Amino acid sequence: MSRGKLAPEARIDLHGMTLAVAKAELTGFILRAQAAGHRLVLVITGKGKGDHGPLPTRSGALRHEVPHWLGMAPMAGAVMQVVPAHDRHGGGGAYYVWLRRLPQG
Repeated sequence: MSRGKLAPEARIDLHGMTLAVAKAELTGFILRAQAAGHRLVLVITGKGKGDHGPLPTRSGALRHEVPHWLGMAPMAGAVMQVVPAHDRHGGGGAYYVWLRRLPQG
């Protein structure tokens, strides 16, 4: 994984979405990916924009929030691990998300 040789089975790009829309899209994506039996997915957040105004703003809000969201219900039960992506898959602007298998039964 550290060499970027594993291929994510699905990906979502959250660029340009508001936090509220991105959270809803991410939740649906993660739950659908787990239901489809995927084990490794890629979540692209982007690196955030630079500081462009007189008021201080947090750069990369999605990049900051996504790992927290993945650790909260309802996604926490599906997510096994979250790690920064290799440069080939977006580097600091993306995450690999390892998903748990659904229980058989």
